[in-house]
Amino acid sequence: MSWFESLILGLVQGLTEFLPVSSSAHLRLTAAFSGWHDPGAAFTAITQIGTEAAVLIYFRKDIGRIISAWTRSLASREMRGNPDARMGWLVIIGSIPIGVLGLTLKDQIEGPFRDLRVTATMLIVVGVVIGIADRLAARDEQGGRHRAPKRRKELDDLGVRDGLIYGLCQAMALVPGVSRSGATISGGLFMGYRREAAARYSFLLAVPAVLASGLFELKDAMESDHVSWGPTLFATVIAFGTGYVVIAWFMKFISTKSFMPFVWYRIALGIVIIALVAAGVLSPHAAESSG
Repeated sequence: MSWFESLILGLVQGLTEFLPVSSSAHLRLTAAFSGWHDPGAAFTAITQIGTEAAVLIYFRKDIGRIISAWTRSLASREMRGNPDARMGWLVIIGSIPIGVLGLTLKDQIEGPFRDLRVTATMLIVVGVVIGIADRLAARDEQGGRHRAPKRRKELDDLGVRDGLIYGLCQAMALVPGVSRSGATISGGLFMGYRREAAARYSFLLAVPAVLASGLFELKDAMESDHVSWGPTLFATVIAFGTGYVVIAWFMKFISTKSFMPFVWYRIALGIVIIALVAAGVLSPHAAESSG
């Protein structure tokens, strides 16, 4: 991998990780359209450590409170009812599905799931799901001629059931094209949560899963001769800086704007990929990693 490739892929990772468009799909597609080798699951996981570092810094006050309260709740019964301690347990519970499925489906994630036809299909299908969730949320928030706006849930309303559903939605993002934020936020909207609440829990929920995945892949990468460490670390730093800016923008965007621009983008991109593959212009296995 060249330094230029790592720069572009780092920017793509940072720009798309927190938007509901699938960062893994865009890394895959960037390589395919550029004629580069697929950066692979290890590169994706390691650079995601950079974007998750951006989450840790942006939400540092929230995360600090949660860790502190959760730790104290282990020894103090009084702390177990604390909202931050409760959130700590819910993040752990919500991380279970992706941990189990990530280990179970590791070979599929690094193989068949990276087929561009799968990616394109997921871009379209999940795009439609996000669109429906967005419209339902907008209807509740705006109300209608004969009904008042409906109250949407806050994070204080989050329980074990909803935490597990969030976790299952996050696990769907193991397939390129789904989008971690897209799946979890739309799942939250279907369950009745406000946009900002759904996004905030989505970002917090991603921290343990992504860091664990990155460290797991890092261990394997250190034993491999196929990793370009300099460019990979450079891409990780680029992803961190870009990701931080995107988080700040996105949290402001979702408070007043619709997800429909992302929905139409996903559907259009999916259709273009399917058309190019069907026409023989693009191989469904284009730019796959050789090592």
